[in-house]
Amino acid sequence: MQRPLAPSRRRKKSAINTINVTPLVDVMLVLLIIFMITSPMIVAGINVDLPNSAGKVISGNDEPISVNIDKSGNIYINETLVTKGNLGKKLAAIAKANYALRIFVRSDKTISYGTVVKVMDIINGAGFSRVALVTNLDS
Repeated sequence: MQRPLAPSRRRKKSAINTINVTPLVDVMLVLLIIFMITSPMIVAGINVDLPNSAGKVISGNDEPISVNIDKSGNIYINETLVTKGNLGKKLAAIAKANYALRIFVRSDKTISYGTVVKVMDIINGAGFSRVALVTNLDS
């Protein structure tokens, strides 16, 4: 027959008071990878095949307005479809008389040069002078 152990010899199980960091790091790394993959896709919602250029990158502090022309010739302000007749009015309403805003014109490379010039003329006629064409940089 065995003798029961004395109370002083018994080990009491204590609660673990440390945090296991490994699952937290795993979750954070997965979230980081997801955001790194999806963030470039969020930048532009209109599919435009830009021409290549060796120009310099334009920097600025304000958020530019993007005017996009897709393969079909449809014109978008950011992601909102507009007509050529309403383009100047819509830009003026967005800018709220702040004609110093930068406007980036993104056009598919299959669109004719004349169409791009007409859109830029409408933008210029609405009072905006800081208009830039967006291209892909040659590597």
